[in-house]
Amino acid sequence: MLEHLTTETRNEKTMNLDEMSIFDFLTTMNEEDEKVASAIKKELSSIAKAVEAIIEAKKQGGRLIYIGAGTSGRIGLLDAVECPPTFGTNPDEVIGLIAGGEKAFIKAVEGAEDSKELGMEDLQNIRLTKVDIVVGIAASGRTPYVIGALEYANSIEAQTIAISCNKGSDIGKVANIAIEVVNGPEVLTGSTRLKAGTAQKLVCNMLSTASMVGIGKVYGNLMVDVQLTNEKLVERAKRIVMEATSCTYDTAEEYLAKANCNSKLAIVMILTGLSYEESLHRLEQTQGFIRQAIVN
Repeated sequence: MLEHLTTETRNEKTMNLDEMSIFDFLTTMNEEDEKVASAIKKELSSIAKAVEAIIEAKKQGGRLIYIGAGTSGRIGLLDAVECPPTFGTNPDEVIGLIAGGEKAFIKAVEGAEDSKELGMEDLQNIRLTKVDIVVGIAASGRTPYVIGALEYANSIEAQTIAISCNKGSDIGKVANIAIEVVNGPEVLTGSTRLKAGTAQKLVCNMLSTASMVGIGKVYGNLMVDVQLTNEKLVERAKRIVMEATSCTYDTAEEYLAKANCNSKLAIVMILTGLSYEESLHRLEQTQGFIRQAIVN
């Protein structure tokens, strides 16, 4: 059955991989990697539908949950853990689940991906609800762990999305929305941490970033909900306030202090001349959208 999957077929350009010079191989690999963005472009309509579904789920208080095994699971986890510092989300708003549990991020847990029941159980353990949205990730599109998770999510009427790198994938058939990015064979046969992994990471980048824009976590192209957890991010927040308001460094520093290190609040205070309390009320009225808060 694997021989029918694009991700498992042999790449004719690298049949003599072990005989190629380093430079020739790297050139070929680079050329193959260039195909990923083009393959994703063909799936933009499906990705847009997925983003719309995530935004709707978030507006209802739902969580975004990535679930996968191996490389796919790690990619989902990577995207999930970056959301709190980048967008100011709570750690339980965007969740990454991997077959075998968190320890599988570092070391493979053999057999975990072969169990549909484990996929279901992992969603039950986080108390999945119908307002949550589940994104199943599997390069092959046939991982039982992911299929089990998507089937369970469907059974409680939660919205489901599948990301795979084969057309007509099993997970695509189970999910409400299928994103199937076909990059062609890997330079190293079956090594889906390569082009498939890159494609999955790029799609996850799109899903999280576009959906966060859609719920007011961004002003212009600025990360206005960035969390100031270290000195680098404190300085970044000052630059964000400066860029958003055309104010001086000293003014940005002053208003960040007045706003209790809340970049979004500092921006509204500067642009409207309103007090802390009034600016906070504006943001609450507009569900966190700065552009709407400053024109009311």
